[in-house]
Amino acid sequence: MKTRTACLLAAPLLTLAMAAHAADPVYITLDHSTDSVMDKAAAQAIWAESLAGKTLKLNKLYPTKRWGFVSEVEGGFNQAKTCVVTARVMMMPATVAKSLVFKPNKTATAFDAMPNATREQCQDLAKAKLKEAIQGVLSSLSN
Repeated sequence: MKTRTACLLAAPLLTLAMAAHAADPVYITLDHSTDSVMDKAAAQAIWAESLAGKTLKLNKLYPTKRWGFVSEVEGGFNQAKTCVVTARVMMMPATVAKSLVFKPNKTATAFDAMPNATREQCQDLAKAKLKEAIQGVLSSLSN
């Protein structure tokens, strides 16, 4: 009777353990962008999309407990009504308290300008440059 009860308890525990093991590790991602060009929710969505399916492989070389990412998207319109955007992504060491230390290990920057752009076009340009900078850092990590 005790063996049967132990088997009944072991099955759900094994299922939970397998589900926990299958979950992708999560990196700390912080965004310090200018709100007029990039809002925090859009930046986090771009990070989630860019890291999807890559964290298991990256975690082997760069553990999520020891590394994180910071993004900064700056810019806006100049006097000539040209949208100017700079996106910077940095990989930094993480602390035990889940904060990041400003000692960039890898860095990528992408920038562009678009004359006569609307606010929405400028924000779309900022998103594209953030994706480009993220891909620059991630591609340097897999080499």
